[in-house]
Amino acid sequence: MNKPVKQHLIDPEICIRCYTCEMTCPIQAITHDDNNVVVDAEKCNFCMDCIPVCPTGSIDEWRVVTTPYSLDDQFGWEELPPQDDLGEAGGSEVEALDDAVEALLAEAHQGAGGRAKAPASASKPSINLYNLGKPALARVQGNFRLTAEGSGSDVRHIILDFGGQPFPVLEGQSIGITPPGTGADGKPHLPRLYSVSSPRDGERPHYNNVSLTVKREDQGLCSNYVCDLKVGDEVRITGPFGATFLMPDDPAARLLMICTGTGSAPFRAFTMRRQRAARGASGDMVLFFGARAPDSLPYFGPLNKVPDSLLQKHMVFSRLPDQPKEYVQDRMMAEQDIVAELLADPRTHIYICGLRGMEMGVEDSFKNIAESTGMQWEATRDVMRDEGRYHVETY
Repeated sequence: MNKPVKQHLIDPEICIRCYTCEMTCPIQAITHDDNNVVVDAEKCNFCMDCIPVCPTGSIDEWRVVTTPYSLDDQFGWEELPPQDDLGEAGGSEVEALDDAVEALLAEAHQGAGGRAKAPASASKPSINLYNLGKPALARVQGNFRLTAEGSGSDVRHIILDFGGQPFPVLEGQSIGITPPGTGADGKPHLPRLYSVSSPRDGERPHYNNVSLTVKREDQGLCSNYVCDLKVGDEVRITGPFGATFLMPDDPAARLLMICTGTGSAPFRAFTMRRQRAARGASGDMVLFFGARAPDSLPYFGPLNKVPDSLLQKHMVFSRLPDQPKEYVQDRMMAEQDIVAELLADPRTHIYICGLRGMEMGVEDSFKNIAESTGMQWEATRDVMRDEGRYHVETY
């Protein structure tokens, strides 16, 4: 019998096919086909470079096996296989393997978002219905600029119509858009991921369409392609992706949402879902939203029209004339009574979405606020994560 080995795997249900891990791996041990992103057991040396960059935690999966799963095995998976029972003979070796890998993971997880779970009441998401080989085809219904000319930020609201193709998507999921053409290596471009900013029943209720919130980046291949789309253009779509950053369907759930820029996309979907489907819900929603100035904050006007009884809004600006810079973590500290009360409530779900650089400041604010009330933040966060109430997607 072969000796047990620890194999690094990727959860195909949670993976959002952003390919960040593949692009990060220094030894090309991660690869993909039309369906899945996978780890080659013959190449992987457990360097752990891929762990911190994964926005979902799907990369953080392990199985102890006597024969490693092949690439073909993994390409065919829709979900991870269960851990096989290796019997008593492998017990001590498995424990030694666990200790060694845990030591590596402990270092790799510093600053990583960790592995989240979906809220217990969330609807079951559809995953990877359309892939690289068989994408969905959507047509552009609208392309609207959300930020002012001269604001230094070109953010667009894009509406895509799927016609007769079924495309079930939940709030908090993402879709992939594949830009046309090939890269320097002659291969077709990979999809770029965008969070859906409309609720499950569509940008327009009961229509088979979705909206996206996309910022034009100076050197962004796909962002420039998307921001330049015209009404009627056809777009190749993969997905939907994401099985954890989902909205609870419990009307008593309280949502604490923290974002910057286009990280607001899923929270627009959450808010519209509550507006349409849970009028009179007892659970409240609190939003901390950071931008440079009002004219560079997506949906600034529409957000201000959402009643405070539904959404308590804290707009935070870092570049106002003659004003000190303020970031979301600063406003959290200024409103720490609200945050502390939410942290103490077992009905609260926390969502953090935006640029990766915001995560540490937000984490520090949570730690300071929790500990000022006698709560141990790391333990509180880990309990919330285990209960499907703590979610981070940064990029």
